Amino acid sequence: MTRFCLIRHGQTDWNLAGRYQGQSDVPLNEAGRDQAYELAYQLQSQSFKAIYSSDLKRANETAEIIATSLHLPVMLEPRLREINQGEWEGQLVDAIKVRYAELWQLRTVNPSNVCPPGGETVGEVAKRVVEALDDIARACPNTNVLIVTHGFALATIICKVYAIPLGQAYHVIPDNAEPVWVNWEYQDKEN
Repeated sequence: MTRFCLIRHGQTDWNLAGRYQGQSDVPLNEAGRDQAYELAYQLQSQSFKAIYSSDLKRANETAEIIATSLHLPVMLEPRLREINQGEWEGQLVDAIKVRYAELWQLRTVNPSNVCPPGGETVGEVAKRVVEALDDIARACPNTNVLIVTHGFALATIICKVYAIPLGQAYHVIPDNAEPVWVNWEYQDKEN
């Protein structure tokens, strides 16, 4: 069993504005960098085998700040990227609800299988994130591993670990730079 410390990246200006970031490569803002430094300080007493991060700037920058404090390299894992929000990326949530009212309503009813135009479903995100964590757990068995990724990607992990239906993932997104510890037993690839 691998113990993952799951971290959502620090704050960005788009977080503050209520814009869907998705896979847009938005950097941390000053508050987000401060959050990462505070988290690095909090985690200094922990022992980690490795640090893995999404390759998007906001996650990678958060991971690099923490990694400097822990004296570990950051390994980039593109499968840890945030959900692809397609045409909704960069838009304000309130504007999406108006412009895509019918699709928004469908996603409210069936969030696991409905996605924005050009985007991913919750199920697609969960599949790639779980595969990434399984591979990381195989590479780092019986150790602590730090994972820096994104709110929705983390929510799919939380749903899997606690047997929460994926349709509720939007309700379990952790705050920026808030550590969530989970135990992970990977699925054997042969099964």
